[in-house]
Amino acid sequence: MRSWQVRLLELYFRLQPKTGRIDVNRERAELDGLGAIFKPPKGIEVVKQIADCVPAEWLIPPGPPSGRVILYLHGGSYISGSINSHRPLASNIAIASKARVLLVDYRLAPEHPHPAAVEDAMAAYKWLLAGNTDPAHLAVAGDSAGGGLALALLISLREAHIQLPAACVCISPLTDMAFSGASWEGNAAADLVIDARKELAFAQMYLGGCEPHGPLVSPLYADLQGLPPLLVQVGASERLLSDSTRLVQRAQLAGVNAVLDEWEMMQHVWHFAAPFIPEGRRAVQRMGEFIDRWA
Repeated sequence: MRSWQVRLLELYFRLQPKTGRIDVNRERAELDGLGAIFKPPKGIEVVKQIADCVPAEWLIPPGPPSGRVILYLHGGSYISGSINSHRPLASNIAIASKARVLLVDYRLAPEHPHPAAVEDAMAAYKWLLAGNTDPAHLAVAGDSAGGGLALALLISLREAHIQLPAACVCISPLTDMAFSGASWEGNAAADLVIDARKELAFAQMYLGGCEPHGPLVSPLYADLQGLPPLLVQVGASERLLSDSTRLVQRAQLAGVNAVLDEWEMMQHVWHFAAPFIPEGRRAVQRMGEFIDRWA
């Protein structure tokens, strides 16, 4: 049963008009504004960082260091999202995982279409390795587009014969830029967050003319063999539900230790509201437990 906080949040979403208006600057401002509402928990140390020319930020939880590191890639349809928007979510994950989190400000479309985001994620990962971060205690994580980007990073690392991280966690990942999953239409009424017209437009901005079934823009279609243990959390009410269910199924068939964690009646990246909704806090805690187990 949903908490009253979730029901209240759903009411808020229902009152927001879905105009389909394509305005990148507005999307960026609104997502950054959410980061100002859901502030990081107390005790988080914030340290600005440049990771091989990529702007980033260390989020360091209180307590003795564990040696564990998470490279976090934010969501935002590849056209929005930033360190400011995702600092609260990444900070909560840092505390749950007892890990330092490197939150990366990768380049965004339409100014920087694919493969700019993948290049920046790869640069940040290599920078961590060059700084003596042990891959055995390193995890990669991301939400929405950042979840798809995390998977693209793993595939790129494997193809470049670079040591993979110990684990990967994806929240409501965008894995199919062709939007071919059954839930894209089947959950159209239940999904109160994703505006289909806008997402289709933003996908074209990111693709920049690339084929939508390419493995680094749509990891669903990639060879997934050899990837590290993978946790995928997704809400059952999301348009992107089948992006997760199909990905985990294909990963398992490829021999990956992949776990699907599906949450009934939850919306896209409900973790964002963890300071307000208990379901978000529980989901973040499960992320922490998974990372603690493998990294």
